[in-house]
Amino acid sequence: MKIQNLFQNRIFAYFAAVFCTLLWGTAFPFIKLGYSSFEIAESDIGSKLLFAGLRFAISGVMVLVFLCVCERKFTLPNKDEILPVTVLGLVMTAGQYIFTYIGIGFTSGTNTSIITACASFFTVLSAPLFFKNDKLTAFKVIGCALGFAGVLAINRGGKISVDTLFGDVMILVSTLCSAAGNILSKKLANGRNPVKITAFQLLIGGIVLTIIGLACGGRLSFEKMQSSFILLWLAFVSAAAFTIWTALLKYHPASKITVFNLLVPIFGTVLSGLMLGENVFRIETLVSLVLISLGIAAVNFQKKT
Repeated sequence: MKIQNLFQNRIFAYFAAVFCTLLWGTAFPFIKLGYSSFEIAESDIGSKLLFAGLRFAISGVMVLVFLCVCERKFTLPNKDEILPVTVLGLVMTAGQYIFTYIGIGFTSGTNTSIITACASFFTVLSAPLFFKNDKLTAFKVIGCALGFAGVLAINRGGKISVDTLFGDVMILVSTLCSAAGNILSKKLANGRNPVKITAFQLLIGGIVLTIIGLACGGRLSFEKMQSSFILLWLAFVSAAAFTIWTALLKYHPASKITVFNLLVPIFGTVLSGLMLGENVFRIETLVSLVLISLGIAAVNFQKKT
């Protein structure tokens, strides 16, 4: 079976989407371990941006090497691809993380988690404006409601502050960047190689983040071998997950794929508990998983004709 046919298979797509969210979920504890290993202070935005920039730049190189090996030649974007791929890298990679790191310093973790989850809903609601075959249905609305209830459930017990307007707005802009990136990725992947798109999206976004991080005074020390391994793992996570994700968006409606993103905080919470010893195994986690799973099922429900 050709890879293309495999990605077009709906059941495979669902498992692949879950796999992507599992990979992204591992980023939660590994980023915390990375900050500790690189000795990055909570308020050191420059070093955090540099850390993220190197992660994405390396992941872009990984995907590019994979692409060159597969095609047995060095590949660059075509003239008509340069601008949209650059915009994608600036929006989905650089823009999303810049606004995230600005925002988290001025809002609560609960607010950040809830607002970030809205990226899936924004994509589901806006997809019909860009893709005729991605219509908004009653089941999708119900699925979004269930998914949002799941996000609220896992954040139960957190303190939601209303005195965090600036931070909340920054996180909202980051979320809009993510949603716009999903739409742009799907439009750009149509008729093009999703691996090439991912390679240069990550590379461009990573370079921009690295430059901004250095300009903000960011510094990283690679004295510990552990630090390099953590950075390489996070780069691999981005390389693998974004490549698979872009391929899934190419062959399936954006709304049916992006809703799986709601699983990322679940995996992140559980893995943080396993790796960092955090107390996360609560009834709220199970309730959240059930609600989000029902939401994903509702969004992907298809009536038999």
